[in-house]
Amino acid sequence: MNPQDYEVDIRPLSDADGGGFIAIVPELPGCRSDGDTPQEALDNAYDAIACWIEAAQEMGRPVPQPRRAAA
Repeated sequence: MNPQDYEVDIRPLSDADGGGFIAIVPELPGCRSDGDTPQEALDNAYDAIACWIEAAQEMGRPVPQPRRAAA
């Protein structure tokens, strides 16, 4: 599975939350990251997806298929 195949929702963080942007992967529970820019948050999310998948496989847990097809 390719991390770029998963949907990533990027939202701005408030100044009270440190500013920048949060990236959430809805299909992978608890998989999220952040960054100073939307692009940095997205790049960090792809790293988080790869780590999430690797950890799930090591624990023998199922990995949800991406909802969207690769472009």
